[in-house]
Amino acid sequence: MAEMKKVFSAEAAPPAGPYSQAIIVGPTIFLSGQIPMDSTGKIVEGSIGDLTTACVANIKAILKEAGSDISKVIKTTVFLDDMANFAAMNASYETHFTHKPARSCVAVKTLPKNVPVEIECIAMV
Repeated sequence: MAEMKKVFSAEAAPPAGPYSQAIIVGPTIFLSGQIPMDSTGKIVEGSIGDLTTACVANIKAILKEAGSDISKVIKTTVFLDDMANFAAMNASYETHFTHKPARSCVAVKTLPKNVPVEIECIAMV
């Protein structure tokens, strides 16, 4: 069985529960969902585009700590509390994930801390 290595970046939002920011197994990094929260645990405010960018900033910090970067993301899942935010989220998202990884986007009833967007991803080391 492959060894699991926990990843923690002080530059990203701290976990809001009993989980790791990311786990590396072999050549793959599994990032937990990132919400628009700064490294001090404060919820970021602004438009859905701003909040999407805040989620991506956390992803970038965790990937950097893991020895990777956003260009190595192979799959994302975006969670929205309202699909009415899809176009604005997508406009921000596409500026960060220019290499167009595989993606799913789903609407959910609520998200942690009542934020409107959360993004998780899988990347290569």
